[in-house]
Amino acid sequence: MEDKIIKNLIKKEIARQRDGLVLIPSENYASPEVLRAMGTPLSNKYSEGYPGKRYYSGNKFIDEIEALAIERAKKLFNAEHANVQPHSGSQANAAVYLALLKPGDKILGFDLKSGGHLTHGSPVNFSGQFYNFAFYGVNPKTELIDFAEVEKIALEFKPKLIIVSTTAYSRILDFEKFSRIAKKVNAYLLGDIAHIAGLIIVGEHPHPFPWCDVVTSTTHKTLRGPRGGLILCRSQLAEKIDKAVFPGEQGGPLENIIAAKAVCFFEALQPSFKKYQHQIILNARAMAQEFIKQGIRLVSGGTDNHLMVLDVSVLNLDSKKAQEELEKSGIYVNRNTIPNDSRPPYNPSGIRLGSPAITSRGFGETEAKLAANLVAQVIKNIDNQKRKLSVKAEVKRLVKKFPVYARL
Repeated sequence: MEDKIIKNLIKKEIARQRDGLVLIPSENYASPEVLRAMGTPLSNKYSEGYPGKRYYSGNKFIDEIEALAIERAKKLFNAEHANVQPHSGSQANAAVYLALLKPGDKILGFDLKSGGHLTHGSPVNFSGQFYNFAFYGVNPKTELIDFAEVEKIALEFKPKLIIVSTTAYSRILDFEKFSRIAKKVNAYLLGDIAHIAGLIIVGEHPHPFPWCDVVTSTTHKTLRGPRGGLILCRSQLAEKIDKAVFPGEQGGPLENIIAAKAVCFFEALQPSFKKYQHQIILNARAMAQEFIKQGIRLVSGGTDNHLMVLDVSVLNLDSKKAQEELEKSGIYVNRNTIPNDSRPPYNPSGIRLGSPAITSRGFGETEAKLAANLVAQVIKNIDNQKRKLSVKAEVKRLVKKFPVYARL
């Protein structure tokens, strides 16, 4: 009964991840221990409800696993309450909206072109269709968040919720300043830390608590865990949040993924994780310096976290073509909008890249600079086939020095 077609495709995908230079900042390599937890018969169990209060029998050990994941998450983020059941970051955000708002309520979100996320009010997303959004952006000259503008919009719009987040914003998020603004208009403050969760827990980025009322995250980016979501909040909001997740928007949770989240949190509590996150920052800075040296414009002029956005429009380059040509060379990035982008989202003016996955491979600053240099060689010589073949060979040589998933 072996499905040879799927088995072969899985092998090919593992080889692609192993043999390529993954620079997409929202991607990472989960540890073998996390992968083992995901691939278990825990997936067989229905466990609607929460530990100690399930709607099905046979959840004794499931309860212990989920309770452990909750306690580790609370310890990791210094949170009063944690819900580990959301299937994704988008569903975590949806649960927060459901818990704290009614359809049509006002939300102040981060503009998608400036670095926000689809679930922060995009008109093509449920958030933009069910709620009334206004947006703050960045200063046109500095491309940094303009807090005077944020406050002005908040005072005029009077939102019930303000979102502070990053999907493509490469600078520090000042949760304290956002908190002051939220208090002035009596709004909840939501910190979506999906990208920077790993940096936050080791002190490489300011912490959202005590400034935020609720915090959402994914577990598969800088946390290096399974693909899934997480909600953290003040104790007084715990009941609302839990009810919004179940029965509000989800039925049975993915207990194999929750077990993998528990493993991920365990790994993140180890001293080596702090060193890993610091190296992510060092590698991102090294990459940014190399791009600047190559004469390539970075949005906001650099990075304070794990990612950066390159403005390829100054090279008279099509970002979709840049992404495709880099992929042919074994380098994976994603095209992304830039502030005040005049191009459409499907083919915008920027490409987004970062350092988490290459740092997981063991890259240091020297290799990070080389990775940036290889990107620069391709996008500055987009029609030079000889140069791109040379880059492809260099990518193969580089990744062989830093193997991943060697035993898979």
